Amino acid sequence: MTQTDPRRLIPRTDHLLALPTARAARERLGDHTVRLMVRDLQERARRGIIEPQDVEPALVAELTRRSPTGLTPVLNATGVVVHTNLGRAPLSAAAVEALIAAAGYVDVELDLTTGARSRRGAAARAALLAACPAAEEALIVNNGAAALVLVTTALAAGGEVVVSRGELIEIGAGFRLPDLIASTGARIREVGTTNRTHLRDYAEAIGPDTGCLLKVHPSNFRVEGFTSAVGVAELRGLADETTVPLVVDIGSGLLADDPLLPDEPSASTALSAGADVVTASGDKLLGGPQAGVVLGRADIVDRTARHPLARAVRADKLTLAALEATVAGAPAPVTAALHANPDRLRERSERLAEAVGALIIPHAGRVGGGGAPGVPLPGWAVRLPESVAPRLRTGRPAVLPRVHDGACLIDLRCIPEGDDDALLAAVRTALGV
Repeated sequence: MTQTDPRRLIPRTDHLLALPTARAARERLGDHTVRLMVRDLQERARRGIIEPQDVEPALVAELTRRSPTGLTPVLNATGVVVHTNLGRAPLSAAAVEALIAAAGYVDVELDLTTGARSRRGAAARAALLAACPAAEEALIVNNGAAALVLVTTALAAGGEVVVSRGELIEIGAGFRLPDLIASTGARIREVGTTNRTHLRDYAEAIGPDTGCLLKVHPSNFRVEGFTSAVGVAELRGLADETTVPLVVDIGSGLLADDPLLPDEPSASTALSAGADVVTASGDKLLGGPQAGVVLGRADIVDRTARHPLARAVRADKLTLAALEATVAGAPAPVTAALHANPDRLRERSERLAEAVGALIIPHAGRVGGGGAPGVPLPGWAVRLPESVAPRLRTGRPAVLPRVHDGACLIDLRCIPEGDDDALLAAVRTALGV
């Protein structure tokens, strides 16, 4: 009796594509992606890696798990609030809703009353100005570096940017401020020394080629000891004497002062102290999407907006929608995480620790993203064996803990309470309990 070749039992392509799960996935993931998954499973069956009868359930399982994006959602258990490797600020529910609403056709550059073209992102600009009354005008671009590039290009291309040597910083991924400014066609005029710069240093450097004075808030470091720096208010007087614009890059994006971070400059403070223009990121302490914000004197912001480079760095409709919702809505998740109640963090940590047979230890979180370097955020962490960390990172949901001093630490500061059950399930799975 002739034995049937098992490969003839492999489900046909048309049968697999007709499955309800496959039909739904073709709408969500695209026909090409689903067909590739079908062919891959069929090939694995032909090679004997899986049994023919397992092809259909394997396809259903993979299609159910597959996301339209290669990005994996992560529970941030590091205690670092603005975590650059995790996309910096998580968006608020209002910002997410705004993103979805803006995904279709929207009046991003249209006055619906007149039918005429309008200025881009008027609602988002209005929200920023309402949140920062010290600014006369606002401009939104696609990231913080773009904001600084655009302003220095508009004011100083072909001329000089006067900046303290101690503020020529390098931040993550090798990003260097001098290289950024040089790319605009401006020349950097360094003044002072690494640890000490005086007002006279700026005054002696100003000449006919000076395009602007630039003050930069350091990121990720502090200079202590024998130091001297010139504040915005002092520079304002010099800017008035010489009619040279004063630009202040505050970096992290606070719009108003936060008592928790007394040394972190805000846009309101910098402008009130005398800055003509402030630049900042939207996805750090402001708590919104990746964006760059320019706030300040109307004539300078308008001049910046009219520069040809502005078109290349403009923000898209999704960014504008999410930023508006962030600024105008309830406190963002970043703000909530920064101001999390330590007693409540302890309660949640103890509950998790008890459920998995672990202990909790004091643990200081961090602002992250270059904001408030050295400022601890008192809290707690569940201490697990270091060997658990890789299993947490690759689990479902993915959990990123802090690995420190031979231990895997779970800090709940940045994890919404609504995700506590999912976190517990992930930890149990990683521990095998």
